[in-house]
Amino acid sequence: MSVSLKQQTKEVEILKFNIVRDTIFILIGIVLAGFGLKGFLLPNSFIDGGAMGISLLISETTNVSLSILIVAINLPFLLFGYSQIGKQFAIKSIIAIIGLALIVHFIPYPLITTDKLLIAVFGGFFIGAGIGMAIRGGSVIDGTEVLAIHLSKKSGLTIGDIILIFNIIIFSFGAYILSIEIALYAILTYLVAAKTINFVIEGIEEYTGITIISDSSDKIRLMITEKLGRGATIYMGKGGYGKKSYNLKQIDIIYTVITRLEIASLRTEVDKIDPNAFIIMNSIKDTKGGMIKKRPLEK
Repeated sequence: MSVSLKQQTKEVEILKFNIVRDTIFILIGIVLAGFGLKGFLLPNSFIDGGAMGISLLISETTNVSLSILIVAINLPFLLFGYSQIGKQFAIKSIIAIIGLALIVHFIPYPLITTDKLLIAVFGGFFIGAGIGMAIRGGSVIDGTEVLAIHLSKKSGLTIGDIILIFNIIIFSFGAYILSIEIALYAILTYLVAAKTINFVIEGIEEYTGITIISDSSDKIRLMITEKLGRGATIYMGKGGYGKKSYNLKQIDIIYTVITRLEIASLRTEVDKIDPNAFIIMNSIKDTKGGMIKKRPLEK
């Protein structure tokens, strides 16, 4: 077998694996979101934010089926996303939203509770978990994020700011059409859903990039690789003090990525080696490759 044929076979296997993985994520996502809608929000006349909130609000005030509204409200956003993000994303999202509409229409989820606080919290949790799983599968089941991405490029607002403004408008209509109490619970549902989405996408580990500048850089590097069992990258740098560049001190800069659960341990070990070390920490959404997702070496 030639090298090119092996490479093609490997690429096909990777593509198949990614398709299966994304499909599983999307299926889990629409089942969870459907449970949040029919098991909590819909039977109790609650609403959420985003396109889902618009669908629920219209469904509560008209006789139009929620399944039809989910597709109809999201479709313009997804067609817009086709040009803004890509064909594959749009196709996956359309399939996911149609799947959610079918699940909401055909699967008889049981009514879980009529307690308003439980409805807001757990309804938001399951919807957020569903949206988060769908995003991990490369799709969305609420199209407002697509519009927010586009508008953030055209304005000085962040994606979060635009989604917040959009939801304030929805909740205001909810307060006027339904009641202020329902609108307040809807805000709680939205906040729980947003937090759950972040948790599902980023995970419990929440990786942190660590930059360390120290005169004892070699000892710190060995500590990171041997004691913590993590990888480290070394940059060549110079100290910033000094009027002339040739007088600046040469120094090794260490960069590593760890989970937030390991931050305290790393700082303790660095303090043992160099209490004056300069440490910079940056939050990282996710990583791929390297040693970060492997088991640390045994001490």
